[in-house]
Amino acid sequence: MNTIDKKGASMEICKTVNKISWRPHPLVKEVNIKPLATKSEDGLNVTCMLVRVPAGIEIPEHIHEEQVDILYPIQGEAEMYVEGTGTFSLKSGVVVIVPKGTKHKISNVTEELLVYDVFQPATL
Repeated sequence: MNTIDKKGASMEICKTVNKISWRPHPLVKEVNIKPLATKSEDGLNVTCMLVRVPAGIEIPEHIHEEQVDILYPIQGEAEMYVEGTGTFSLKSGVVVIVPKGTKHKISNVTEELLVYDVFQPATL
């Protein structure tokens, strides 16, 4: 179902997640992302995606210079490091807000991790 917003941009109001393809993560080829809402496809100033990290894989330390990164794990378990906070358990029931310009990484993935990840402003 499509609609046109007040600025004339078209966006899909209701999407079926199973019909959206997984894509490789830009940093780690074994990690996949599934973009749910993006600037390029929906005209939004936010990116919402699912991120799938297999057990034994790590997302190395990195920084998003311009974006706040909000992570909500849906399933799985890992450790996350955030500069200024240290290392903590990343699992269902927690929400992590990484300020822009802050080093962070995901490691010690013991069970495949599925994360709902939001970037603002948009990355895609």
